[in-house]
Formats: sequence, C-alpha cells, structure tokens
Amino acid sequence: LNEKQKEELKKTNEELSVLGLKFGDNLLAEINQYQLVIDKKENLAGLPESVIEAAAMTAKEKGMEGKWIFTLQNPSVIPFLQYSSVPELRAEIQKAYINKGNNNNEYDNKEVIKKLISLRLKKANLLGYPSHAAYVLEENMAVNADNVMKLLNQIWTAALPNAIKEKETYQKMMKADGINTPLTAADWRYYTEKVRKEKYSLDEEMLKPYFKLENVRQGIFDVSNKLYGLSFKPLANAPKYHPDAEAYEVTDEKDSLVAVLYLDYFPRASKRGGAWMSEYRSQYMKDGKRVCPIDTLNCNFTRPTETAPSLLTWDEVTTFFHEFGHALHGMLSQCNYYTTSGTSVARDFVELPSQVLENWAGEPEVLKSYAKHYLTGEVIPDELIQKMSATEHFNQGFATVEYLAAAILDMNWHTLTTDTIKDVLAFETKVLGNIGLIPEIVSRYRSTYFQHIFGGGYSSGYYSYLWAEVLDADAYDAFKEKGIFDKTTADSFKNNVLSKGYSAPPMTLYKNFRGREPEITPLLKRKGLL
Repeated sequence: LNEKQKEELKKTNEELSVLGLKFGDNLLAEINQYQLVIDKKENLAGLPESVIEAAAMTAKEKGMEGKWIFTLQNPSVIPFLQYSSVPELRAEIQKAYINKGNNNNEYDNKEVIKKLISLRLKKANLLGYPSHAAYVLEENMAVNADNVMKLLNQIWTAALPNAIKEKETYQKMMKADGINTPLTAADWRYYTEKVRKEKYSLDEEMLKPYFKLENVRQGIFDVSNKLYGLSFKPLANAPKYHPDAEAYEVTDEKDSLVAVLYLDYFPRASKRGGAWMSEYRSQYMKDGKRVCPIDTLNCNFTRPTETAPSLLTWDEVTTFFHEFGHALHGMLSQCNYYTTSGTSVARDFVELPSQVLENWAGEPEVLKSYAKHYLTGEVIPDELIQKMSATEHFNQGFATVEYLAAAILDMNWHTLTTDTIKDVLAFETKVLGNIGLIPEIVSRYRSTYFQHIFGGGYSSGYYSYLWAEVLDADAYDAFKEKGIFDKTTADSFKNNVLSKGYSAPPMTLYKNFRGREPEITPLLKRKGLL
C-alpha cells in the first residue's frame, strides 16, 4: 500500500471500531429499556414457580413490588416463551425479542449495519480482496466462501425437512388444544415443551433442581482435573471488577501456577448478553519463563432467588461447559508469543476446544458426579438420564435450521462485492427466502441484533460453530474409542491442540492429534441426520 492507502486503511479501521461499539451499545440499550410488566396473576398461567419468583424479584428491584417483570435477557424471555400459556403475551415478547435494534429509534442498528458492510468491503478492496469474506477466510481452515457454503448447504438440506416435520407435529398439538390458528414463531418453544413432556415425560423444570450452579462448576473442575490434572483454588483477596465475579488460582499436578481464572455468572444492566471467554493477559514466554494467562469466563445464567440458589437449565449447563472449553484453551497454552497463544487461532478452529468439552456434560458418569438435587442431595436418577438421552435428537430440526439461517445470512452479508444495499431488512428477507426458511422459525440472530458479526469478531465466521462441530464430533470419537478419561488421548489433545495456539496450521494440529483429517459422519449421526 502507498502512504495514501495506508492512511485510508487506518481511518477505515478506526471507523469500523467505533461502529462495532455503537452496534453493541445500541443492542444493550434496547435490551435494558424493554420490560413486559404483568400485574394480574392470571397472566402468569403456565409459568413455573421459579420463573414467577425471578420475575417478582426483577419487579422489586425496579421499584414495582407486587408485579412481575420479564425482560429480553435470555434467562427471562426464553422460559416465558417456553411455558406461558397466554399466546398474546408470548407474541408480544417474541416481537420485541426479534426486533432488537430494529425499532426506528435512537438505538436502531440498520444504518450502522449499512456503514459497517460498506467499510468492510472498502477495507477488503484496499487490501486486494473482492469481498470481506475473501479477506477473512483466507487464513481460516475453510479457506474460502465456497467451502463454507458447501458445508452449510449440505447440513441445511438434511435439516430443513426435519424442521418441517416438527412444525407439523406442533400444529397438530395446537389443534388438539382447540386452537385452529396457524403455528407462529411465538408458539414454537411453547409447543416444543408440551411435546417434550407428552412424548418423553420430560421438561426443563424436572432437570433444573439437579443443576445447582455451584455443583455444575465443581463438575467442570473435576472433568478438567481428570483430563488435564488441573486444580482450582479460590483467590479471596484478588482484585475484582464486580462483586459477582469469582477468582481462582489454577495449578497443575506439580502445583505449578497455570493461570488465574475469573468466573462471572449473572446478567446485569451494564453487561452484554450471551456468554463468552476472554483474556486480560494472554500466555507468552519472557526470558525463557512462562508468563501465565489471566482469563475470564462470562455468562448470563439464571440468578438465585430469595428461596432457591441459581438452578441452571440444561442449555445453561452445556453453555458453561462450552465456555470453559475456551478457558482451557487459554489456560493450557504453551506458546512463545501472546499474539498466537491460547485462543488466538483461526476463527473456525477456536470453537473446537469449547464444543468438544460439551460432550462430557451429558455423559452418565459425569452427570452423576455433579447433578445432585439442591434440596436432598440425591444424585440424578438413571430414569432422568435415560429420558435426556432419548431426547438427544428432539427438536434438532429447529436448532439446526435457526443456526444455519444465521450462518448463511452472515456469509451473504460478507460475500457482497458491491456497496449497493439500500434496505437491510429487504436484503435479509431475500436471503432467508432464497434458502426456504419457514416463517415459523426465526433466524437465531436477525441482522439488527447479530452481535457476533456486527459487534464482535465473527464476521464471515459464524459458520465456525458448525465447522468446529465436525471437528469436535470426530475428536470426541477418539475419546470414546479408548475411554472418555483416557490419559493418553487427553494428553494428545492437550499437547497437540490446547497448548499450541496458532503455532502451526490448524489442520496440521488436528491431524497430529487424530492421525487423519476429520470426517463428517460422526456429526450427522449426532444430529440424527444420518
């Protein structure tokens, strides 16, 4: 680049940084300003007592004691959509949920998106690439957009028919309830839970008493110890940025310091949604000595109430395992330079350590180590474990399709080669219509609240969760072949993947562990698509 182009690139990067922050700030403001206030008990019909109590506590905190408030934070809105038997209120909160950043107010993100897309294309062109995706993917395992779309379309073709079958099942149940209106997106989660309970005699409320947050945390610590020899000691006097945060000293079998880890579990007004791992200090070597990383794991889990501790949903349990997999990737790093250590790897490789750890969460022997009733201490019974196993493929059509829709939307935004988008919503509608997304399912993220790609680091990279699923399903097969806590396999994964950062090409690291390239068959079997 000549000096003029360098200056232009610098200015473009600065503008992109400002816009990315603005996108996230707008989204957080939208979430914080919305509240569904309920003042009549009959409008709480269908909701579990724990959900009602949490809503009452939120109302009390907001100075509305005696009422119930539901917000757009996931621990509030998702249970409401799952259990509320008041369809009008489900429709109201669903509409607010899927229109974050799309209300034509001061927090609207549509113009921000147009500017981001334009600037990203400009940056790619300055660097000699036809599109933002071409620029991003060149150093990823996927290499180019064609390879990404090949994988996404392969799974989409298998998943969409399953989602349509699920829709037909839920529509029949609505008719059985005497409701003759068409199923909507606001009905999907509600009828999912009804069918789950009727078909499998299982719902989330049966499981939550066994998933006390502190017990799940100890289960994760125990898995990390059995696999990698790590121990976790609370640091009572460590400086903390918020009272909710916990700090731990992490050591290995030789009692040598490995890392410092912060855990931050619950939502608050100043905290963005979702779950993520990040680093205050990445691992590196200085004067021949290892400088340990300082990692942080952040979630938005169900908070304790006045009568019960934090009891997690199964989705929150697997999210905890997932993010801890990222933390292990950061903590076990053994690299020379912080720029290539820990999680500083290709976007479609970074999800392998996180997603592979999720597999241990549901293993019966692991479940029995941490899933204990918070009141009685009773270990989760075999009957419940069997029911959980029986529902492994349940609602997979929905889960896969809503994710793929978002991944495909991301790729379409970032394979644009001309700056011609005038209407963000029209573009989104066209993309999702072209792939045949049914109206009863909303893309996991619509553009105006797609934090991963517009306010985070996943532009042209949201597909990476699926790409990594191929890797993690294949990798976990290696553990299952010899035993899920086999020391040799665990050491190989630690030494060839977790400790290596970006010190070698990702496929080389994976082949060093597995002895071959990954196969897609284990993933298709896991999803019930084969």
